[in-house]
Amino acid sequence: MHVLITGATRGIGRAMFDAYKQEGTDVTGTYRGTEPDGSGWLQLDVSDPTSTRDLCTSLDGKAVDLLVCNAGIYDDKHENLADGYPAEMWARMFATNVTGVFLTVQNMLPQLQMSEQPKIAIISSQMASSERAPGGSYIYRSSKAAALNLGRNLAADLKDLGIAVGIYHPGWVQTDMGGSAAQITPEDSAAGLIKRFHALSLESTGVFETWDGHQHPY
Repeated sequence: MHVLITGATRGIGRAMFDAYKQEGTDVTGTYRGTEPDGSGWLQLDVSDPTSTRDLCTSLDGKAVDLLVCNAGIYDDKHENLADGYPAEMWARMFATNVTGVFLTVQNMLPQLQMSEQPKIAIISSQMASSERAPGGSYIYRSSKAAALNLGRNLAADLKDLGIAVGIYHPGWVQTDMGGSAAQITPEDSAAGLIKRFHALSLESTGVFETWDGHQHPY
């Protein structure tokens, strides 16, 4: 089994990368800046169409059994409605959190189709839910809602190709994004998410679940 994780240098992505490594799974993580120590790394900027195409070339025909679209940014945490949320911020965050997911999936389709049981896992957030809308963080919420919608539609279109798609809330995690007051560690989140990925199938494709196995409201 070969797992490819985008945005794997820190936080939940790194915890998943390390967990797969420890269990002996063939895992590739992507990095954007400086290459981390050790093996199993490829460079990728999900917001750059050329970079996503180059990733396919770098894999040199190697099958991908599980693609984990984890790369994401949360830049509008402290913006205010009166004069915040500049247009450039909307463009930058959507380029990473939405377009980046689509371009990665699109370019990885040949590698996924080489697998006998291919899967795609999209890391979204409970902040994607239309039923949970307490306000604030408009760009992040909108981008994660779009990633959820993207995943649901990909699930419909890719089912006939035998590719299962799941969308996941990783929990409120103690990372740079989640903050130190968050409820769970990256390792807790990673362990739960890996169980969800293992359970994902064509029968459950399109699911929106929490890291610990609960159906999440849309």
